[in-house]
Amino acid sequence: MIDDAHLTHGLAGDELPPDWPARTDDETARLLARIPSAGAARRIRWRSPRPLSAAALVDTTMGTVFVKRHHVSVRSAATLSEEHRFAAHLRAGGIPLPALYPDDSGETAIVMGDWVYEVHERSRGTDIYRDAFSWSPVGGWQHARAAGEMLARLHRAAEGYVAPQRATHILVARAEVLGADDPVASLEAQLATRPALAGYLADRDWRGELQATLAPWHAAAHAGIARQPRLWTHGDWHVSNLCWSDAGDAATITDVLDLGLSAATFALFDIATAVERNAIAWLDIARGEIAHAELALALLDGYRAVRPLDAGDLDVLAALLPIVHVDFALSEVEYFAGITRRRDHADVAWHTFLHGHAAWFGTAPGSRLLETLRHAGR
Repeated sequence: MIDDAHLTHGLAGDELPPDWPARTDDETARLLARIPSAGAARRIRWRSPRPLSAAALVDTTMGTVFVKRHHVSVRSAATLSEEHRFAAHLRAGGIPLPALYPDDSGETAIVMGDWVYEVHERSRGTDIYRDAFSWSPVGGWQHARAAGEMLARLHRAAEGYVAPQRATHILVARAEVLGADDPVASLEAQLATRPALAGYLADRDWRGELQATLAPWHAAAHAGIARQPRLWTHGDWHVSNLCWSDAGDAATITDVLDLGLSAATFALFDIATAVERNAIAWLDIARGEIAHAELALALLDGYRAVRPLDAGDLDVLAALLPIVHVDFALSEVEYFAGITRRRDHADVAWHTFLHGHAAWFGTAPGSRLLETLRHAGR
C-alpha cells in the first residue's frame, strides 16, 4: 500500500488533488481476481500524476502490471474497446505496445460498477518522462528524432486499419470541426448530442470567438486537409507516452503507450500534434519565445527517414499547426464542464488552450516557427 494523498498535474504546470478518487487495495484485488494470468494483487507501487483517469503500477504475484481506470461517463466498455482493437492492429504491425490482459470472459475493457478498467503488461523500457507535464519540450534533438521515426513507423503500421470513427468526443483527438468547410456550422450541428459543451457555450458569443480564432489559419489548412488520406492516428504523441532503452541521449524507444486520444484523422494531423506537444513550451507562453525549432526539425527528420514528406506536406503542416488542437480543446471543455464540473478548468481549455495557443502563432516567435517548418529540408 502507498500513501493515497498523491497529486496530479494541473493545467498551469501546478499540482492539484485528483479529480478521481485513488484506487483502493481492495478494489485492485477484486479487479485482478478476474484476470488470473496477471496474478493476484500485492501492492500499488506507483500512482500516475496524469489527471484524466486513475492509473497505477501494481505488483502482483506474477510481476508488475499497469492498471488504468476510467469513469463510465468518460469511457464505456465499447469506446475503450475501440482503442484496444487499434492497439492490436498496431502490435501485429510491429509497433511495441504493451499487451493487454483479458479477464476470465476474454474482455480487455472490464466493467466494475461505475468504472471501466484496462490492465496492461508493464512496459519493458524506462519511463524517463513519466513525471513530465504535457507540453513539456522533449529533452534533446536525439529523443525528438527517435520520436519522429517511431511516429512514422506507427503510421505505416496503421495503414489498412479500417474502423468507424470513435463513438465519443470526450477526450479524443478528432478533426471534424478542424476539417469542415464551415467549422462553426460543423460544431453547431454537433451540439445537440454534446449537451455539456452546448451548456458551456450558451452564455457566450462562441460563434464569433471561434470564427475569429480560426480566420487567419483555416482556409489554408482546409485546402490541404481535404487532400489527406484517412488514417487512424495516435492523437497524443508526446515523449511522456514513450518508454526508452535508458535515459541517455542515444536511447531508443522500447514501448509506445496510451492510445486514449486515438481516432480516425490523417497523418499530418498526428505530426502537427507531435510538434505542438514536444517542441513548444506552452506552460511558459507568457515569455513569448517558447518555440524549440531544433526539436521540431529533428522530429521531422526522424519521420522522413521512415515515411516521406514533400514540400507540399510541409506547407500543409505549417498551415495546420496553429489550429490542430481545436477539436481536442473542445473535448476538454466538454469534459470539464459536464463530467468533472470544473468551470474554471473548462475556462482554461476554452480561453488558454483553444484560443490562446492559436493566437500565439500570430506573434513573431510563432510566425518564425511556421516559416521554419515550411522550409524544412528544402
